[in-house]
Amino acid sequence: MSATLNAGRTRAALRTSARVSGELLLVLVAAAVVLWVLGRMWSVVWPLIVGLLLTTLTWPPTRFLRRRGLAPALAASLVTVLFLAVAAGTAALIAVPVASEAGELTDGVVEGVQKLREWAAGPPLNIDDAQIADAFDTATARIQDSAGAIATTAVTGVSTLFSGVVTAVLALFLMFFFLKDGPRFLPWLGRQLPGRLATDVPAVAERCWLTLGSFVRSQALVGLIDAVLIGLGLWILDVPLVLPLSVLTFVSAFVPIVGALFAGFVAVLIALVSNGLTDALLVLAVIVVVQQLEGNVFQPMIQSRGLGLHAAVVLLAVTLGGSLSGIVGSLLAVPVAALIAVVWNYLREQLSDPPPAPPADGSPA
Repeated sequence: MSATLNAGRTRAALRTSARVSGELLLVLVAAAVVLWVLGRMWSVVWPLIVGLLLTTLTWPPTRFLRRRGLAPALAASLVTVLFLAVAAGTAALIAVPVASEAGELTDGVVEGVQKLREWAAGPPLNIDDAQIADAFDTATARIQDSAGAIATTAVTGVSTLFSGVVTAVLALFLMFFFLKDGPRFLPWLGRQLPGRLATDVPAVAERCWLTLGSFVRSQALVGLIDAVLIGLGLWILDVPLVLPLSVLTFVSAFVPIVGALFAGFVAVLIALVSNGLTDALLVLAVIVVVQQLEGNVFQPMIQSRGLGLHAAVVLLAVTLGGSLSGIVGSLLAVPVAALIAVVWNYLREQLSDPPPAPPADGSPA
């Protein structure tokens, strides 16, 4: 004889499911409102995020100077100037060797194009100069027909570049103020909040700050590994501009996906115009192997240890962030996931029952 459902228990289960669903729906609506507000304020939020990330990178030397007796404003100023000098030096380290070999690289590009035309003229393609000229004329006509769209794209690119410059300037100013007044922020925040929030919010903010610092350090370590391995491969293959390419690889590691593609494209292009097709293919193979090791081994392992996240969570977070918001989503996916984990762990600590106290006589309970 089969058991029948209990009407009371069924109604109770349905009421519980409806209540939980309603509460979850309210939480999702609140999260959507927060995301919408952040989107409307993105022109302010994005420089704030960049400033915080830069501050996590520059806070250790600032803290060192402050502990040696320097005034907060002086320590923040020195570190900000040092940071700008390092950034300018890094750009010069890339630009100067490239400029010194620009003539040779230009000749190599011209020679590479000529070899490509000769290869296309032979079997199996058998494309003669007339066909190449016709294709060039067709492409020119299409470009002329699309002049309006190209102009719009150029204006958009100039606007994006200007927005990036404004963001960088704002982020630097915010970094300076964070370095100067950062230690006073949490006590001030605690005094502005009522009741238990005066304790909980500063505690969560401090943990989030430590997590952001761990993220920046782990990302720098991943970039250093990439730069060393790819630079070693370029040195073995005797590709010119090894040091600038290694520096470019390290810097581009802070911009997921696109940064690696850009650095890899530059390295393969230089290998092609200087060493030929074979070495270019070898450089491409080295870059692909290193990038696969980074994405599937180094980055998940290092970030999962530093941020307290499982390697699978790191991979899923980067994938989800990239699908939702592109490059910015990929850049912020891992730290956002880590901050969510920080808040969740703090809530669990506060909502969990304390462990039972052992008996006074030491006997098992």
